[in-house]
Amino acid sequence: MVALSISKEELSELPTVVYPGEIIVINTAEEAKAALEVISGYSVIGFDTETKPSFKKGYTNKVALIQIATDDACYLFRINKFGLIDEIIDLFQNTNVLKVGLSLRDDYMVMHKSREFGHENFIDLQNFVRSYGISDSSLQKIYGIVFNGRISKGQRLSNWEAETLSPSQQMYAAIDAWACLKIYQSLVSEEFDMEKSPYLKEVPSQE
Repeated sequence: MVALSISKEELSELPTVVYPGEIIVINTAEEAKAALEVISGYSVIGFDTETKPSFKKGYTNKVALIQIATDDACYLFRINKFGLIDEIIDLFQNTNVLKVGLSLRDDYMVMHKSREFGHENFIDLQNFVRSYGISDSSLQKIYGIVFNGRISKGQRLSNWEAETLSPSQQMYAAIDAWACLKIYQSLVSEEFDMEKSPYLKEVPSQE
């Protein structure tokens, strides 16, 4: 079938993405509550999480970081320092705010290690992009197809529970949540034209 797909080689040739907005690191519950008041005023936000890697078979750490991106800023909630507070859960259950992420089942699973909660009005890009002819499922590849840019994955396995997040960690974390938001906005606004994409090609059927 004909669909949009980008190879590793094509992706490697694209320019590296730099996050253009403000990055706000949230270290306390009080800071989180203030930030969430601002975030809850948006109708659509980007969402992602980071967890300290575990090299012990069968063991996963609790979520360390929740990233929430608006149009001009990304908030990095250091959950390892103050926990999954009620105000964050309220946002997850807020039907007036659309949360856009990728591979959300994995995020839910890790966050549920900290506490149980419900989640409303989330969109998983892995499913969403299929109706736009995109067959790839990784954030890096989807972003490459839509925006001709490459998201660096160099910090993925870094220590997300470090006392202070490095500038590289902050950039990486912000880009992941922001990219989810930008992809969604581009597709729903019909800015992206599948027929003009250089990545339109014959790919194996997923059925």
